Amino acid sequence: MNFRKGKGREDPEINLIPFIDVLLVIVIFLMVTTSYSKFTALQITLPTADADKAMTQPQEINVAVNPQGQYAVNNVQVSSKDAASLALDLKSAVQADGQSKADPVVIINADAMATHQTVINVLEAARLAGFDKITFAAQTSGHK
Repeated sequence: MNFRKGKGREDPEINLIPFIDVLLVIVIFLMVTTSYSKFTALQITLPTADADKAMTQPQEINVAVNPQGQYAVNNVQVSSKDAASLALDLKSAVQADGQSKADPVVIINADAMATHQTVINVLEAARLAGFDKITFAAQTSGHK
């Protein structure tokens, strides 16, 4: 029994306007909530810093580290390759300075191309020698 004799069957339609509206809101939400972060695999240039100079100068032990992993304590090259022998060199540098201040500052002048392990060796040597004031030397960026 066909009660609709003159009418043909209408095909159902999907209304795309609400579908597009919902997708647009989702896209905007995702764009707003996305965090853009830098990865550690990116190339970085270190070290640079800008700081004011201190008014009083404590006793300093300058430790230089070159890219080949060689050390120099107070501008005297040492043959130390491990932290224990470098700690002895740091202690002898304090005694050779003539000043008997109890807590010198260890300044690490590491080349930008020096390996991380060589810098960690200096930090470990300072810990073994009992020096707890450590800082890193850096170049000024040149613009303020």
